[in-house]
Amino acid sequence: MPLRLTVIGTGYLGATHAACMAELGFEVLGVDVDKEKIDSLSRGELPFHEPHLQELLQKHIATGRLRFSTSIDEAGEFGDVHFIAVGTPQRAGEHAADMTYVDSSVAAIARAATKDCLIVGKSTVPVGSARRLQQLVQEESSLGVNVGLAWNPEFLREGFAVEDTLRPDRLVIGSESSAAEKILREVYADALRRETPFIATDFETAELVKVAANAFLAMKISFINAFSEVTETVGGDIRTLADAIGHDKRIGRRFLNAGVGFGGGCLPKDIRALQARVSELGLDSTMRFLNEADEINLRRRDRVVRLVQEHFGELEGKSIAVLGTAFKPNSDDVRDSPALDIAARLFSSGADVNVYDPKANANAAKRFPRLNYCDTLIDAVSGSDVVLLLTEWEEFRDLTPFALSGHVRHRMIVDGRNVLNPNDWTEAGWIFRALGRRTKRPTASFCREADRHVLGQEEVTPDDCGHPTGAVVATVGV
Repeated sequence: MPLRLTVIGTGYLGATHAACMAELGFEVLGVDVDKEKIDSLSRGELPFHEPHLQELLQKHIATGRLRFSTSIDEAGEFGDVHFIAVGTPQRAGEHAADMTYVDSSVAAIARAATKDCLIVGKSTVPVGSARRLQQLVQEESSLGVNVGLAWNPEFLREGFAVEDTLRPDRLVIGSESSAAEKILREVYADALRRETPFIATDFETAELVKVAANAFLAMKISFINAFSEVTETVGGDIRTLADAIGHDKRIGRRFLNAGVGFGGGCLPKDIRALQARVSELGLDSTMRFLNEADEINLRRRDRVVRLVQEHFGELEGKSIAVLGTAFKPNSDDVRDSPALDIAARLFSSGADVNVYDPKANANAAKRFPRLNYCDTLIDAVSGSDVVLLLTEWEEFRDLTPFALSGHVRHRMIVDGRNVLNPNDWTEAGWIFRALGRRTKRPTASFCREADRHVLGQEEVTPDDCGHPTGAVVATVGV
């Protein structure tokens, strides 16, 4: 008889895993204590944005392979394999991970299980958690019911979660049981037929894989951002530098993108939780470099705010257009988003901040309701003194200077993601800034020509192009 699966926790990870397992042919029951969320998912409505996921959700609700419930007892009767996909947020006022939801979910499904089954952790947890939870499972499960435990970390990238689940680049299984490995080989048979690497290991290694991967990515991003601070001081182009070292096969070009830094619900949380855990183990100095990576990342946000302040001085009454609030494109996730943080800081400095994001406006408004959220890009930039590109949505990457020139008050743009061509903008009469890149000052003739072409003005002064009167625009750094 085919395995039947449950997914405990139907947030981003759980809803994705449940729909994708149904796509692979399994009967799946998603379980959550949040009735409103369960009702929404049962109607085929996602409470967040993830490309292609809603189509899968609706498809398999219709096929009958996927359904949702608030009953843990129903899950205990139904499932052969129970995936734990609840959150591990930072504890209030601390860096350590809050294991409350994982602990309660594991205990609940162990108590509810009415037949032999396997509990599989997907959540990112501090190393040592699985061994502790294994003891909890033994204490909570009913006499005569054999409940096993394995850890199977997720490696989802927001915006690509369906692809990453259906066609993973590796599978990692931590367990102490050959039976658990056999069951998970059956669950992931489709990926194994495509020769996806399958790494069977112990609990501790499996727990460390995800946080190690995130720590490495955080270090790589912060490394190039640290060099961005250097090029801003001495001159140079951080993108060319990244291209040059990226040709070294030992380094690689991916994730060597200088800008406003990383955010989201994983990287910042995971590197802080890792520091907290190694400190508990008496290894305070071992991961000290992650603290510096975190600080470099946060300094990039400070730099964008200072850049605007240095150009305009007093921000009271200035109109600032912020393009993007999600921490990355193809997502509506604003958790620890550099873009939203910068927008909020500028607002606190007295600026009028107009914000537009293709998908994340609603989530951003819940966190910072005092910003002015616009329905279109043009609404956001109209009458602005400076435009900030802070999330690299394709809509923003494709921007041209002449598309905006007739709408803004002053022609100044800050490319916080280094995705635009500086020459295109300066030659069109814009002041262009990008973190870690040398830019040229637009000449007065460029400014006048652009204004006559777009606005039909007879004459403009330097400050009509965004320069403070009498200002000298630096050509080094930003």
